[in-house]
Formats: sequence, C-alpha cells, structure tokens
Amino acid sequence: MSEVIDIIKNESLTYQQQLLSLARYGENTEGPFLQTEEIKTAISKGIICDLGEGHAPYRPRYIIPDYRILMEKGCQFLELDPPQDLQEACNSLLILYKHVPSITSFPVYLGSLDELLEPFVQKVSREEAKKTLKLFLLHIDKTLTDSFVHANLGPKDSLTGRLILELTEQMQLAIPNLTLKYDPDLTSDEFAKLCIQCMLKTSKPSFGNHRMLKKEWGEDYVFASCYNGLKLAGGGYTLPRLRMYECALEASSIEDFKTRVLPYYANLMLQFMDRRIRFIVEESQFFKANFLVKEGFVKQENFTGMFGMVGLAECCNHLLGIQDSKKGFGNNQKADDLGVEIMEQLEAIVKAHHGLYCEGCHHQYGLHAQVGIDSDGRENSPGARIPIGAEPEMMLHILHSCRYHQYFPTGIGDIFKFEETWKNTPEALLDIIKGALANGMRYFTGYLADCDVVRVTGYLVKKSEIEKLDRGEATLNQVTLYGQGARNSGHALDRRIEKHESTHQ
Repeated sequence: MSEVIDIIKNESLTYQQQLLSLARYGENTEGPFLQTEEIKTAISKGIICDLGEGHAPYRPRYIIPDYRILMEKGCQFLELDPPQDLQEACNSLLILYKHVPSITSFPVYLGSLDELLEPFVQKVSREEAKKTLKLFLLHIDKTLTDSFVHANLGPKDSLTGRLILELTEQMQLAIPNLTLKYDPDLTSDEFAKLCIQCMLKTSKPSFGNHRMLKKEWGEDYVFASCYNGLKLAGGGYTLPRLRMYECALEASSIEDFKTRVLPYYANLMLQFMDRRIRFIVEESQFFKANFLVKEGFVKQENFTGMFGMVGLAECCNHLLGIQDSKKGFGNNQKADDLGVEIMEQLEAIVKAHHGLYCEGCHHQYGLHAQVGIDSDGRENSPGARIPIGAEPEMMLHILHSCRYHQYFPTGIGDIFKFEETWKNTPEALLDIIKGALANGMRYFTGYLADCDVVRVTGYLVKKSEIEKLDRGEATLNQVTLYGQGARNSGHALDRRIEKHESTHQ
C-alpha cells in the first residue's frame, strides 16, 4: 500500500492525475500472467520494456476512430445526431473524445480536423468560425490534459487549417499535438510556409511524409500520439520495446550479437506481443462490447502490434568499442553502416513473424522507433536518433536520418532546434523539408530555441510548466512530468541549435 499512499500524498499531482496513477497501480496488481519465465528475465534485465501497459491490458494502447462516421451518422450510443453546423460538429467531437480510451486514458487521435470541420466552417463568417474553433481548442487543452493527444491537418490547404494555425500561434497551447500530412503535389507552398512559421513558434505542426505513408498504409492512415503511423479505424494493440544497448551488453562480439542475441530477444518480444494481443482480443471486453467497435468507428482487423526499439546509437557504439558519442553513430561511417545492418536484420525478423489479429495490416506487426522514457537516461537514445550533443550539422543529420526512416512504418521522427533568424526565411526551411522527405525522411519537426512550447522527444510540453513542477506545483498537462525527467536524465532540451548560415557551408 505504500505506493498508493505515495500517490495520495503527492502534491504535484492533480486529482485526475492521481486517479489515473491509482488505476495504473490496480492494472498491475493482477500479476505478470502474460509473461513466461524467459520474458520475465528479459524484463528484469531491462532488455524488454512494456512501457507501462500493465499486466492485464483491457483496451488497445492506441485507438484511431474514424470520426467521419460521427459527421455522417452521429453516434447511437451517445445519442448524437449528425451535426448540422460548426458548433454542433465541435460539440459532438468533444463529447466523443471523452469516450475514446488509450494507454493514457485520453484519445491519441482527434481526427483530420480541417477535413472534418471545413464543410461547417464554410457556412459561417471567418470571425464566427475562429471564435468557435478557439473555444474548441481551449476545451481540448483544458480537458484532454495529455500532449500525446494528436490531430492531423492537410495535405490540402483549407480555411479551417489556416484558422487552426492562427489560433495555435496565438494561444501557445501544448495540446493537441499536430501533424501536417505533407505532399508537395497537394500542399501549396503558401500553406506549407504558414505551417513552418507556426511550427517554429509552437513546435507544431510537424511535417509527415504523406507519399510514404500513403504507399505503406493506403489513403486512410493517420499520425497519432507522438508521430505514430497507424491505420484509420484501427490502431496499435501494444507497444513494448527492445532496449538495444542492453541487448548489446549481452553480446561478446558483433557476430554474436547478430547470430544469437538479437534473434533471441526479438523473437522473445514477438512472443510477448502475441500473448498481450491475444488477451486484448479474446479476453478483454473491448472488441466484444465497446460502442466504438459496434458502430464501426474502429475495426479489429485494422489494428496491429507495434514492435518498439530504442538505443540503436548506443548499441552500435558499444559493439564497436566507441566511447565518445561524438565519434560514433551519426558521425562514423562504420557505426552508421552497422546500424543499417542491424535494422535490416530486425526488420526481416519482424516481417517473418505472423502477426495475430491484424488482417488489415498484412498479418504483420510494424517496427516503431520509440521516443524513450525518462528512466532510459543517456544509455538509450530515442529510436534510431543520434545522441543529443553528438548531432552533426543539419544537412548531414538529415541524410543520416533518411537511411533509417524506411524501416519504421509505425513511426519514427527527428527534431531540429533552430535559432531565431530562421523564422524570417520559411521558404529556405521548406526547401530543406522538401529535400528531406523526397530522400526518405518520414517525419520532420522543429522549434525555435526560445520557444515556451517545446518538443521533448515526440510529445510537447511548456518550459514554463516544467519550471512549475520544479517548484513542486501541480501542472495540468500530465506529460510535463515526463518532460522534466527527460530534461534531467537525458538532456532532451539541449539539442544542437541549427544556425542559418550553417546550411550554406
């Protein structure tokens, strides 16, 4: 009971955060019955991590409703008729959001807001639309208090999209996260530059590679949570992860790592995923009774398992005996080539496995470059990223990233921190983004060094809110705690600052 008492006494938690913490404690009290002895050993060594999903998962980790159904048919369970105007559309969405579960207990996907709301926005004046959308976004920020909450824009320009960008700049809110589905053939340069100006000032929207995701998932895909690529009307059942650095510690050589260690732990984690997914589908009530399933907002066959990993950089550096991260992965051809070899092998292992209950995803689980958690410290950089403090100049950094983004259909992204002068030349940054995505980058995001709203590893927090937490005060966004931990243990806010002149050298 000491953990329960600690939660109850913690003055830095709001009531809602206490409630969720107590619920997670309860979810873990059943015991690890989904784990074999081999899995338990791997977890105890820190090689496999379940990312806090609990011992008895009672809903998929990430749920991606098709909100178009709400616009077209309403919702029987919630007794909502199809909306007839902008206020009704926003109100219906806000009601449905409160009933969409996830690992965080908040919806990780709010829809393509411009596509959903544009027909209604077009029926009212610009001033009225902006006022209604401002209240809509404010409601989201104050009630869905977790910045893994994510919405999409684009790929096409729209009045709704422009209004959301205006309001995002003005309101400086960390919630919701935003991604632009970017395609140079569909997204006008004018709209893209507006998105860049907003991104630099608020860390959003990020630029997602629409062409790449559409090719992999089809037209109906989304960006959710941090930067997860998932199927619309589906989602992700589970996201455990391999800590690649800890894997490397088990190997006596590079050859031993490739032939024994990596295949063993990768297949062990696939077994772990199978056990969790079978329990969610066959034992829990979600797919049997939840109204989201019954009314077609989600379909079980559109879900997949997400095979997460962190620490590729430290894994490669350790296997090669590189002590200084500035001379290793991201700055060393041998380390970079080894990283590609490891990813090719890991991809082959995951693709060869028959994924359970993911018929709409080719019966396969998808690799995911997980953003890391505060307890990882500096031994496991997020996904396949270059360690903070070892980043080369931006062009080299982008070319390095492009080698790895192809392996992660369920999500990978890179973050760049810019000096103030970049906001004066959005067209220059747009050229860079175009080149990056054309060369295989899946997800590009950035922010100005002096921003209050900053992207930590994939989620957004306010530096001013972290300062409140430092003083022991409660903060509304429950992710602020993760941001504080990532700052303290992983120096996540200390990225290289990209200077404007460096791109011309």
